[in-house]
Amino acid sequence: MSSFRDFLFPLDHPRLAGLDEFDAYSYPDAIRTNPMVDEALTGWLNLFETSEFGGITTDGSLIPGLFGLEGSDEPPNHAAATAARELLDALPSTLRDRVSHPLDSKVWRAWMNPEFYVNRFGLRLEELEPAHIERVLALLAASLSPAGFEKTRLLMKVNQFLGELVHLPKLLNEFSYNINLFGDPASGQPWGWNLYGHHVCLNTLFIADRQVFTPVFFGAEPVEMDEGEAAGTVLFTDQERLGLELIQALSPEQAEAAILYHQKRDPTMPADRRHPGDELHLGGAFQDNRVIPYEGVAGSRLDASQRARILELVEVFLDYQPEGPRRARVADARRHLDDTWFCWIGGTRLGDAFYYRIQSPVILIEFDHHAGIFLANTEPERFHVHTLVRTPNGNDYGVDLVRQATGDPQRLNGPA
Repeated sequence: MSSFRDFLFPLDHPRLAGLDEFDAYSYPDAIRTNPMVDEALTGWLNLFETSEFGGITTDGSLIPGLFGLEGSDEPPNHAAATAARELLDALPSTLRDRVSHPLDSKVWRAWMNPEFYVNRFGLRLEELEPAHIERVLALLAASLSPAGFEKTRLLMKVNQFLGELVHLPKLLNEFSYNINLFGDPASGQPWGWNLYGHHVCLNTLFIADRQVFTPVFFGAEPVEMDEGEAAGTVLFTDQERLGLELIQALSPEQAEAAILYHQKRDPTMPADRRHPGDELHLGGAFQDNRVIPYEGVAGSRLDASQRARILELVEVFLDYQPEGPRRARVADARRHLDDTWFCWIGGTRLGDAFYYRIQSPVILIEFDHHAGIFLANTEPERFHVHTLVRTPNGNDYGVDLVRQATGDPQRLNGPA
């Protein structure tokens, strides 16, 4: 792997020079003088302000009957609701009002993974008292698996590490994230929360005995810290390794179908295939209604060992979910293996940069090596990774389950 330290900008480089005078509030206006940044931000915010939630589909039409309220995921409902109530009880009324939203609030959809602080909803952790931050972290710990909580905290610390590397701690730090609560965790009715900021975006809903934990975005620039207490820890290694093992396990005929482009920046790729902020991700922030056709090779064309590799990858990507919900979501994926599609862009050897997607009626997973944002690599490198997990066909944010339970269309276009 190329060292991320080979791609550090000099601090007087135009990419960084003068940015240390800005904080999270003033930086977006300053950076929007760059036309490319302004175009991306304008497009994202327009989607947030004007669109109603429908759900990611392959052709514009939702597949009905995929999700149901029957049965139990064995989610940590009680522990999470207790942690949420303790957070609310600890906050003064002014902060309690800011963090609390109706269940159908469009603030669910305000999350974004870049460092641009433009959707200023809820409470920003870096502005809270330490005791309140601990309550937020307790809510995360109660809702995530132990591995998921550890990953979340590591990524927040990577963000701090990046801020120190580029001397921009006011923009990039351990607590530059926002928390929001939806519904009433004390009511016994559906409720949930989201947390979003640079490279960490989490959305989870609790309803009856179910937990829906998408959309979720995890990323890092760089994927490792080489100083401090976490020195030597490298993130996303399993997703990278297992993806390579799967593409290498395909027959030549299967690989020909799965590999859409052999280079990450293939010259034959349509101009709109790559986004300056999302790189090759199709289901990123504000893409709640995107039409993403199946591409690559279908699970019905894979043998038993290859199908097992797909499920192994799904389980690894869902490691952030508590055991019960993760087990239920893997079972959902298993039921739809014939209609699970796997596609690939980029090289297929160790050390290559690449993108891959696993997509079925009930899950959408993306892995992407990214070019530099605060580091100087203009081509995608393995030390900058974005990953995404979504639930297509209208059940991101648990919308379809809420609709079934309440009769409310739950279009997430209510008041902010």
